[in-house]
Amino acid sequence: MLEHVKEQLVALKLHGMAEALEMQIRTPFAADMDFTERLQLMVQQEKSFRESRKLTTLLRQARLRYPEACIEELHVAPQRGISKATVMELARNEWIKHHRNLIITGPTGVGKTWLACAFGVAACRAGISTGYVRLSRLLHDLGIGRADGSYRKQLEKLSRTQLLIIDDWGMSPLTDAGKRDILEILEDRHNVQSTVISTQYPVSEWHRLIDDPTLADAICDRLIHNAYQLTLKGESMRKMMAKME
Repeated sequence: MLEHVKEQLVALKLHGMAEALEMQIRTPFAADMDFTERLQLMVQQEKSFRESRKLTTLLRQARLRYPEACIEELHVAPQRGISKATVMELARNEWIKHHRNLIITGPTGVGKTWLACAFGVAACRAGISTGYVRLSRLLHDLGIGRADGSYRKQLEKLSRTQLLIIDDWGMSPLTDAGKRDILEILEDRHNVQSTVISTQYPVSEWHRLIDDPTLADAICDRLIHNAYQLTLKGESMRKMMAKME
C-alpha cells in the first residue's frame, strides 16, 4: 500500500513527499508517530525540496561568473571600503524589492565582480530572478538580435529579470547603437527592476565614456539617482592570493 502511495506521489510530482515517505518506510520509529506528525514531516520535506529545486534553477539561469560567491565569506575591512552594516543591509534584498540600483566601483582585481555575484546569490536564495552579463557580450548579442529578429525578445527577457548584473561597464568603447541599446534596457527597468553595475570607472567619468551628452544624461539619470554606491579599495585580491600560493 505504501509503495503504491509513493508511486502516486511521484506521478503528482510531489517528489519531496515521496522521498519523505521512503524514509519513513525505512525508519522503524516512524511507526510510533501519529498521522499528523508523519504528514507534517512529509509536507516539510516537499517544501524544502521545492525551495532547493527553485534555487538550483535560479542559479543556473543567472549564469553568474562566480556562482560559489556568498556574502558569508566576504572579507569585510575598512581598508577595502566595505562596511559590514551596508553589506548586511544589501544582503536583505530590500533594495531589490524597492527597485533600487547598485553601483560597485574600484580598481581591477579588488573583488567587484565577486561581490556583485555574492549579491546575485543572495537574491537567488530569496527567489529573485537574476541575470549576469558582461556589457560587451550583452551589446554583441543585441547586435546579433537585430540581424536575426530576436532583438525585441532579448529586450523583453532583460526587462523581466528582477536583478540584472552588468559587469565590465566601460571596458570597451561604445558604438552609437550600443549607447541606444543601454538606454533601451535601462528605460525598461527604471523604477521596475534593479540593476547592478560593476566597473573600474567612477561615476564622475561616465559622461566621458559614453561620449554623448544627451544619452549620457539619460543613462546616468536612470542608473544613479536611486543607486547605492560601493567603492572598493586596496590591493588586488588576485595579487594577494598569488603571494599566498
